[in-house]
Amino acid sequence: MMIAVVALVLGLVLGAFILIPRNLKSDRTKNDQSNAKDKKASKIYSKAEVSLHNKRTDCWIIIKDKVYDVTSYVEEHPGGDAILAHAGDDSTEGFYGPQHATRVFDMIEDFYIGNLEQ
Repeated sequence: MMIAVVALVLGLVLGAFILIPRNLKSDRTKNDQSNAKDKKASKIYSKAEVSLHNKRTDCWIIIKDKVYDVTSYVEEHPGGDAILAHAGDDSTEGFYGPQHATRVFDMIEDFYIGNLEQ
């Protein structure tokens, strides 16, 4: 009986050592990701700077005063070259048009690089 209790206690202690560092590491990873997003959010771009990125191979857009680098998405865009209509400029109106499924509202955050200078 005593051996079973000792084995149980050791099992709990060892289990705690194994599980706790993983949770802490997971929390650190989440914090690192959050900090990376905060760093991106602190970048401010002027409208003139954004306007320089107006090509298929270098395409930035503005949506509601946020700046997105969508260069890697241009070729995948289901609407073809429509994404280039406002390359380097404000695309808010087109982005919120009826042609877009709701998933684009989640997808666009992957391309976020900063805010537009006010």
